[in-house]
Parts: sequence; C-alpha cells; structure tokens
Amino acid sequence: MKLAAAISGDLRKIMAEEVKDAEDAVTAAMRQAADGLKADLRRQVTEAGMGQRLANTWRAELYPKGRNSIKAAGFVFTRAPTIIRAFDQGAVIKSKHGFWLAIPTDAAGKGPRGKRMTPGLWEQMHGSHLRFIYRRGAPSLLVAENMRARTGKRGGFAKGSASALRSGRGITSVVMFILVPQVSLKKRLDVDGVAERWASALPELIVRNWRS
Repeated sequence: MKLAAAISGDLRKIMAEEVKDAEDAVTAAMRQAADGLKADLRRQVTEAGMGQRLANTWRAELYPKGRNSIKAAGFVFTRAPTIIRAFDQGAVIKSKHGFWLAIPTDAAGKGPRGKRMTPGLWEQMHGSHLRFIYRRGAPSLLVAENMRARTGKRGGFAKGSASALRSGRGITSVVMFILVPQVSLKKRLDVDGVAERWASALPELIVRNWRS
C-alpha cells in the first residue's frame, strides 16, 4: 500500500510538471506568435507607405492575462479597423452627399490643430469663396482667386492685400481642391495571409518552447 501510494504520488508530481511545461510552452509560443503577427502587420502598413502612426494602431494582447495556460490565446487587433479594412479589401469611397469628393491640394494647407481641410473650412478660415471650375473629361476644381504667394519659411498662399489687388502684382489663382466623383482604394495589405502564416507556425513554436 505504501509503495502504491508512493508511485501514485510520483505520477501526480510528474503529471503536474508536464502540465506546467505545457502551460509554459503554449503561453510562450502564443506570445511569440501574437507579437510576431503584430510586428509583421505594422511592417506591412509602413512598407505600403501609410505611415508609422497607422502602423502603431496594431496591438496584441494575451489571454488569460497574468498567468500561463495550456489554453492561452493571442488577440491581435487594430484601433483603426475601418481604414485597415479598406486597404486590406480594397474599397470605393464616395461622397456622403452623393456628389463630389473634395481632395485638398498642398496649397489648401491644414485646418486648426492639423485638422483635414475641407472647402467649407477653408472659406471660413480665409473669409472668401472658392470658385468652381468644371472640366469635361477631367477632375473639376475649386480655385481661390486673388491670392499671393507668402514669402519666408511659412510658405503657402494668402489673400492679396488691397495694394496688390490694385496693381495686380503677384496676384494669382490657386487650385485648392480637386473634385472627383469617387476614389478607388487598391488592396495594399494582406492581413489574412500574415495571420495564417503565424497560425501555421504555432506547433513548431510550442515544441521550441517546451522544456526538454
């Protein structure tokens, strides 16, 4: 009886150690896969020319939090799902009002606190109206008239002064917005492909992390 109890105790100890090794290996592998997937997705975004800020919206979390588990799971997600989905699947963007999309040129500048410039915001900031120019077979335009180029580091354009308007010196018309009916976004990301590669790598990662 004592021998059987001793053997039983040894088996329980061995099994407990095996379970712990499994928990450690699965959790470590899942962490590596989640972090690797996050890094690859961030790299995809930057290599597609969409900037580090958008790339950094990819995050990774591991569950259960704070402990190892044989049922560990990784969760990789983005804080900008609409933008990522558009470039992952491709999309056609149209105006909410069903007419034109106004794409600002560099001359239009930025709104307050870096806000994206719109025709209404530009007119409000500059106190003047933009002129609509229709072009058959080409994008139409919104043009600011009676503008002059700024000098110095600031650059850009400003409304001509009264004296400049009288003389016409340095006064020009500037295209502030290009108007198009819609914009097609090409597929530039492959989220599913990267996710499948890391999912396929999990068994090997578990084996690598298993304590020998």
